[in-house]
This record gives sequence, C-alpha cells and structure tokens, in this order.
Amino acid sequence: MNYYQKYIENMQLEDLNIVLKVAQFRNITAAAESLDMHTATASAALKRVEKALGAELFIRSTRKLRLSTAGEKYIPQCEQALALLNQARQEMKDQPGLIEGELRIAISSDLGRNIILPWLDEFMDANPKISLKLHLSDSTIDFYRDPVDIALRYGSPTDSNLYGYIICPVPRCLCASQAYLDKYGTPQHPQDLVTHNGLFYQLHDIVHDVWTFTDGKQQYKIKVNGNRTSNDGDLVRRWCVSGKGIATKSCLDMSGDLLSGNVVNVMPEFQPKPTDLWLICPSRQSITPAVRLLRDFLKEQSADVLNKLASKGLIP
Repeated sequence: MNYYQKYIENMQLEDLNIVLKVAQFRNITAAAESLDMHTATASAALKRVEKALGAELFIRSTRKLRLSTAGEKYIPQCEQALALLNQARQEMKDQPGLIEGELRIAISSDLGRNIILPWLDEFMDANPKISLKLHLSDSTIDFYRDPVDIALRYGSPTDSNLYGYIICPVPRCLCASQAYLDKYGTPQHPQDLVTHNGLFYQLHDIVHDVWTFTDGKQQYKIKVNGNRTSNDGDLVRRWCVSGKGIATKSCLDMSGDLLSGNVVNVMPEFQPKPTDLWLICPSRQSITPAVRLLRDFLKEQSADVLNKLASKGLIP
C-alpha cells in the first residue's frame, strides 16, 4: 500500500496539507503561520502522519528541519495525493448537490442573524443535500456539552486541541448613529469618550467597558461610562442604530448598517483592536467535505463584504 492509499484510508487531508507546508518551509512554526493555525496543532498533525507511516519524514535540528530518507521518498507522493484530492474536491464544488451531510453550527447572535443567515440560505440553495442545525448564542461553546460540531467565532481558539480555520481578519469600528452624534457631538480623540454614553457587551460577568484604540503610533485605553449593557451582541447593535449611545463593534457585524448609513464609523483614524473570524472544529472527524465547502464559501462571502466596505471608504 503506497502513501496515497494509506492517506485515503485514514482521511487525513488536513494533516497531509500541513506536512507539505512543513516540507516547503522546513520549519513547523512558519508552516503553521502560513495556514493560520497554532504551532502545536501543526506539530501534532506531523506526528500523526509519521506515526501512520511508521517513519520520520524530517530530521530535526535546533534551527530547522531537513527531509529524511523516508521524507524524500514520500513527500512527492504526498504532493500527488493532495493534487488528486483537491481535483476531486473542485469537481464536487463544480457540481452542486453532490456533497451531503448535516451541519450543526454555532454562531454568535449578531453575526448569525444579520450576516451569516442569508449566506447560509444561499449556501444551502446551491447544496440541497446539506441540512442545517443552527445554534445562535453569544455564550462560549462546549463541544462536549452543546449539540454542535463546528462554531463560527471571533478570536482564535485558545485550546490547542481544537482545529481552526481563519475565515478573515476583521477590523473593528467605533460607531454611532448620525442622530446621536448630532445631539451629543462627534468625538475627535479617544479621551473624548469619557463624556459619551457607551453601549456595552457583557460575556459572563465581564462587562467590556474598557476600549482600546491605536493611531498606529500610540495605544489608548479608555474606561467608558454607559447606561446600557447586554450579553446579546445584536441588542447592542440595535441600541447603537437607534441612537442610544456609542459602541465598538466588528465591522462585519455592522456592515449592513455602515453601507446603508444607519451608523457612522467615528474617528476612523483611531482604530479599535481588530479581531479575526474563525471556523472552529473539535476534532479532525468534524472536518467533513461539507465543512470544507462551507469554510471556502464563508471566506469568499466575507472577503466580498469587507472589500465593499473598503472600496466605499467606510473602513481603512
């Protein structure tokens, strides 16, 4: 049995891709960075492949890796396997309806209701054999307790045992309605926020009322006062649109309101701390063809929205 057959048997497409990246960079950390994952995750994938083969593919040194005799033999077969599998995947994408299965996905409230839901409708129209179970919640997901297989969340996974794909980098913005700004004035500097009414998101017992900004040279941390707090990000967005105060939000969450003029990106020269949107999976077994297809679709959709915001000058 050659490597390709062994690989197909074990269904380790992501592990194979990681091994090829390690071979390309001769460095596990550099390979992990190029794939937007933790070094520990990449290292674990390499170990799994080597264990399956019963041979080390790389000779480790203090500074970088070099191919072993087994690696020189198997890496070309790895490349062939990945090319064939990618070709098969592309053929499936080119023929909608071939991929099937159930997606049990958790999404935060604001992002899910206002951005992802119409995307999922489009995705399922193109892939009618995929079924969906959607879990909308801003609470932290426990994959062993909650009835979900994947989660779409801001911020990289903190548990190195989890698998994650970065969907897109997401700028954040300080936003308010024009009516609010007309009534209370437009802040010109982060220090001006001490006289404004903040709208706050709360996760568990933590109220996010300390906002961080940078102008590219200096960082500013501001403790903001406000009279409205919620554990539902969508409610904070609604308060902001209705002129109840000023908020820091993901530009992706606020994209519809920014494009329609419901809110204004306030003092854009001072940027709130950005974040990333990740698709998180608890195990390799969760990474089905449907999940990979959804990942690629989300990347395309989010890039389109962020490019539209940038082209209209609504985000830097």
